[in-house]
Amino acid sequence: MARKYFAGLTRNTFLLTFTSLFADISTEMLYPILPIFLTQYLGATGSIVGLIEGVANATQNIQMGVAGYLSDKIHKRKSLAIVGYFLAAISKPFIGLSTVWQNVFVFRFIDRFGTGTRSAPRDALIASSADDSNRGKAFGLEGIGDNLGAFLGPLIAVALLFYFKIPIRNIFYLAIIPGLLAVVMIFFVKEKNDGFKSKAKLDLSFSKFPKEYWQYLGITAVFGVGNISASFMILQTKNIGIPLIGTILIYAVFNLVAALVSYPSGFLSDKLGRKTVLLTSFVVFIIALIGFAITRNFVIIAVLFALYGVFQGIFRAVGKAYAADFVPENLRASGVGWFNMVVGLSGLISGLTAGQIYDRIGHSSVFIIAAFFVILGTISLLFFNPHPKPQA
Repeated sequence: MARKYFAGLTRNTFLLTFTSLFADISTEMLYPILPIFLTQYLGATGSIVGLIEGVANATQNIQMGVAGYLSDKIHKRKSLAIVGYFLAAISKPFIGLSTVWQNVFVFRFIDRFGTGTRSAPRDALIASSADDSNRGKAFGLEGIGDNLGAFLGPLIAVALLFYFKIPIRNIFYLAIIPGLLAVVMIFFVKEKNDGFKSKAKLDLSFSKFPKEYWQYLGITAVFGVGNISASFMILQTKNIGIPLIGTILIYAVFNLVAALVSYPSGFLSDKLGRKTVLLTSFVVFIIALIGFAITRNFVIIAVLFALYGVFQGIFRAVGKAYAADFVPENLRASGVGWFNMVVGLSGLISGLTAGQIYDRIGHSSVFIIAAFFVILGTISLLFFNPHPKPQA
């Protein structure tokens, strides 16, 4: 039974899963403590947190589009991914060395630039690591590694901070270790020869993408304005009086839930269709956002983070698999890359807007306004009726 459940997956799929595991341990050792580091150690405001995270996420996702496009043109997915993983790893210690928020801004930018450089080529490697009928499972398995790393990273941070009594700045220095392990893992991936020759002249060739693909990106853009950074959920958790260790542990549980649902959601999307599974995640996200706006109860907050994990686990795996469904093999990196660029640009708008709302209107308003845009995106997806034909 288990063999059938994982049928159709290859050695490359598992290697890329472990690559994501180590990379996300490195990133998520820092993510739940970064808003605290900025606000309590460097004196940054909520608007600054929103600015840094908005620009960081936009940089990552815009670079995914650029790197995906470049990867499709030069057909060097693995080498681009290695460069990206290396940049992301070495930038993290410099964040810990920062004494002003502007330095954090610069090195967080480099971190996310590296992440964007690696992600689209890696996603193309994942898409080519399994056939069309198992693509959801391939992205789902990689999502397990990504989200499991995001679960283990905060736990490692808690152990280092509260058990070993290591200063918060030192956590940023230690994060380079799993980051470099990710670089080592991807060296073992064997890149598939897709039979296409690289071109010296680069052209965007947007006409090669079908209209259903662009419609899907439009829906993603509307939804993305409401897809606020988890930083605001972390700050909201701190604001209601939950101590730092509790906040980090709740965040870790969120990532564990995302890891647990990632592969089943990809598996189900192969069987039931991407749209059905994706719509389910959007509805769950709406419930979570409204809950964050109205509750100050510790237990309910923990449940809401778990619901947020359900959404993230599904959206990360199925959202990208859906984008890959609309494009041929030789444009997979671009197809997933432009999708992620749209997520990033809408995320920039979301981060900047949420930061202003957080400081000027109120914390709860951030989640209410975000829910409004997520509802619009959900309605748009509900009426989206494509007929994607995966192409090898």
